[in-house]
Amino acid sequence: MSEEHQLPQVGAPDPELKNSPIAEEMDEESGSLRLEVPGEPVCFFNGEAYDDGVFVRSGVAVLRCDKGIWVDVGTDGT
Repeated sequence: MSEEHQLPQVGAPDPELKNSPIAEEMDEESGSLRLEVPGEPVCFFNGEAYDDGVFVRSGVAVLRCDKGIWVDVGTDGT
């Protein structure tokens, strides 16, 4: 089994809970998101904190916590 299939499945973002912004890996808007979230040590997804550098799955999207912003790094291929 590949590592991607071992990533925690966090589901879809619930707007009622605390969520860090999600940016595309090569998104031009990620610079402006950095100004809104200046170097947080964790990312939030549905109210849960995840350490910087952690990967999770939201559906088939793979997200990486990067200093308070989720970066969409692609899909897991399922």
